[in-house]
This record gives sequence, structure tokens and C-alpha cells, in this order.
Amino acid sequence: MVALLVGVLFVAFAVFSVLPVDWALGWGPQVVTFLKGGVPILAVFVGLIAILIGIADLKDKAEAKKEEAQEAAEQKPE
Repeated sequence: MVALLVGVLFVAFAVFSVLPVDWALGWGPQVVTFLKGGVPILAVFVGLIAILIGIADLKDKAEAKKEEAQEAAEQKPE
């Protein structure tokens, strides 16, 4: 319940801070500038994480294929 209240307060503050009216903070242009600079950096981090996950997935598939071949060789009667 506390987390829900804190979340609502943060969202309300975010909306209040970017509203383009006199009684609000009016941080809209600064937020847009921050997003323009932050989105490419975020894209780099997400891309690196995706590459690492892809490499790990390829390694897992190769390991699983190796284990299946080993189990098939062990079960094969001679």
C-alpha cells in the first residue's frame, strides 16, 4: 500500500513538474533536452544487454546440443 502511494506521488510530481502553466514548475523543455541526450545512451545499454543475452543463448544452445549428442552416444548399444 505504501509503495502504491509513493508511486502515485512520484507520477503526480512528474506531471506537475512538466505542465506548461504558471502555477507548475514548467520543466518541460529541460525534460525534453534530457530525453534527447539520454535516449541514445539508454539505447546503447539496451543493445549491449541484448548482445550479451544473445551470446549466452547461443552458448546454451551449443551446450544443450552437445549434451544431447553425448546422451545419444551413451544410449546407443554397441
